[in-house]
Amino acid sequence: MVAQCGHEITSNPLSWFQSFSPSQATMVGRGFQFLDSKCSSDASHSYFFILSLIVVYYTTQASSSVNCKSQNISSKYQHCGIHPDGVHDLDCFGKYNSIKNKCVWKPGNSASEKIYTLIIQQQDKKYCQAYNITGISTQITLYSNYNMSAEVFENSESTNCTKAVFRGSPKNFLRCGPPYKVSFSRHSGRLVVNVSWQKEDTKAIKYYFVRYKALGSLSWSKSPVKSQNGEICTVENLNSSLVYTAQIKCDTNEKCSQCAWSEAYTVPSELTTQPVIVNLTEIVMSKDQRLLYLTWKFPAKELYDGYYVTIGKASGEAYELMNTTQPEITLILSYSAYHLNISAVNNASTSPAVSRAIPQREDMPSMGAGKLNMTVHSSTSFTIYWKDNLIKECVCYSVEYMKKGHKAAYMSFYQNKKNYRNLSPLPEPLEPYKRYNITLHTRPNKDTCNMKNVNNSESTYGSTQFYFIEGSPVSAPTNFSSYTVTLNSVVLQWSSIPEEDIRGFLLGYIIYYTEYNPRGTSTERNITVDPTLNSYELGDLKSGTAYKVQISGFTQAGAGVRNTESIFKTKSEGFSNFSGVITVFAVVATVLIFGSLIIKRAKVILWPSIPNPGNSNALQKIIGPCELELLESINALKAEEWDTYSLQIVEKEDVIPASTLALYRAFEEEEDSPESSCNWMQRDTEDASEGIPPVITAETFPDIHRTDPQSSPFAFSSGYTTMELFQQGIPQGMSANTSVTQATESKSEDTDLIVVKFSTSPVLNSENIFTIL
Repeated sequence: MVAQCGHEITSNPLSWFQSFSPSQATMVGRGFQFLDSKCSSDASHSYFFILSLIVVYYTTQASSSVNCKSQNISSKYQHCGIHPDGVHDLDCFGKYNSIKNKCVWKPGNSASEKIYTLIIQQQDKKYCQAYNITGISTQITLYSNYNMSAEVFENSESTNCTKAVFRGSPKNFLRCGPPYKVSFSRHSGRLVVNVSWQKEDTKAIKYYFVRYKALGSLSWSKSPVKSQNGEICTVENLNSSLVYTAQIKCDTNEKCSQCAWSEAYTVPSELTTQPVIVNLTEIVMSKDQRLLYLTWKFPAKELYDGYYVTIGKASGEAYELMNTTQPEITLILSYSAYHLNISAVNNASTSPAVSRAIPQREDMPSMGAGKLNMTVHSSTSFTIYWKDNLIKECVCYSVEYMKKGHKAAYMSFYQNKKNYRNLSPLPEPLEPYKRYNITLHTRPNKDTCNMKNVNNSESTYGSTQFYFIEGSPVSAPTNFSSYTVTLNSVVLQWSSIPEEDIRGFLLGYIIYYTEYNPRGTSTERNITVDPTLNSYELGDLKSGTAYKVQISGFTQAGAGVRNTESIFKTKSEGFSNFSGVITVFAVVATVLIFGSLIIKRAKVILWPSIPNPGNSNALQKIIGPCELELLESINALKAEEWDTYSLQIVEKEDVIPASTLALYRAFEEEEDSPESSCNWMQRDTEDASEGIPPVITAETFPDIHRTDPQSSPFAFSSGYTTMELFQQGIPQGMSANTSVTQATESKSEDTDLIVVKFSTSPVLNSENIFTIL
């Protein structure tokens, strides 16, 4: 058989082509297409057709299928039937742009062997192919223009043989899906679905649908949401706090005639709260590094799967993303500035991040001490020198430089021969009159020259400051004042110049002063002060002389702006003597005015006065209610009626009789009554006016026994007593209506009570009358 361009292969090409299997026919057809394309340029290329036949031959030899056209399939498997417990769910489908199709099924419950028989028939059983398979799926070849039927037999050799049947058209079971990979992202009530398909489905699928429902709900969304393209689909207006279930299927087209819903994916709720940093501990380590131990917490514990920790240099040179399931992390960092972010994550959302700025450490002694030097060549070039030989330890370096309050610029480099490096061109030009801070970091590993990892990757070697061009200060020290003025000196004080106004390294202050002479001129003098000082005592001045003074700062570029003139005058000698006199006079006047008051106050505090018994509450209680009546009675007495020189002493017995106690109790019941006190005092006065001598004898109280005054319970250790002790001294058994004077006129032989009544003066004065018990 010879194949030539433009010539027919045989008189009946259709019957000849149908003698091939579907796979052979496909290969032969492709061979003809290739041959036809070649024939346009070459008249005789029959060997291309022969090559196609060879490929078809070897392809059919590798197939495990058997042509069953000549066999009686119906009679061989007629004992097999469809059973619910047998093989079931046979399904055949194809893929776009593929000559292979696939059939899959599910095994029965009583399957005793792993070998299945699959029979494929087409074109009214003219084409029949049998497959013996050990699994539950296989690839098959079909004619795309003919309907097909497929039967799979389980336990075909036994009486328990079961089967499953599938029928369809190869044109209509081109299937796409399910998705190869699906990811979800939730934010602000929005769900973004990102789908990756199998390689053979990527070109066939143009769109897909997403349906969703709340977890636990029975009904899906009213209408599926169609994607923007074959990868991205956005679902709007979701409840951020709910968990959803979602399914995906492709949009049918001529290349995907079958699209089935995928498995259900669980989409967790959106994370809307940020973690809370609990503790951040910084520990300075050796080799110019610091250790940071960070802990945090997240309120919604059941919603997250872990945490994202992002640590990056503030200069923007590098950042590192780390995953952790625990709310803690340990970092080893240099003294550079960093930005730290922590977020909680699940498979659908990322919480808002909590951020923490880790400032640059500038106070470490190891960073200074002349380790770094700078030489600025131009606005885009400088050379940095380091003191130590670091080549043996490090080959990678990073330089960070920045103006105060600005983001740092950086340059990393590799250096293994010298201890300096010229950096040019710079990322941005240097500005004149601006102070820059520059830091050198070392990196021990060669792969860190272009920094990929931030944690435990570098150390800080040293830091210094520099100017591209220095200028003189554009402002003067502020808050300038003078105080402590003496005969020949004054103390000056001021505040520092703001750093942005110095425009260079401040070398000191210059104080300008001269004698103030409005009508003439004076020679100006100046003195230089250290830049660390903010006060200075200006000496060698003339007494009683006015001076004007100014101050300015200076840098390497020269002196800066002076402040406004300040005028002061030193003290004169006469004024000094006069002020001393005034001081002495003021002290003496103060002592004279306030001295007596101070002495009295000190006397009250240091030497308190003894209390006056006449001011006691007890005595005031006796005298107060009857003071007026007593004074009237005393005025009625005549001087000659008083026995001013008599004294009688009566002895007491050791024991107070019971009758006396009864009398005392009766008296005590009425002692608080103002009326009884008045009656008592009145009767005493009347008896005295009748001429009864004020003498108390033993006959007055015949029932009173003698009592030893030393052992008596009414003996007192002092002459000043309270009302209660005074009442205890009243003789018991006395009638409430009996006056003291009448009691003293009675006599008793058995009483040692001593009553002394005397008057030192015939003048009728109540203060000179005493009754002593």
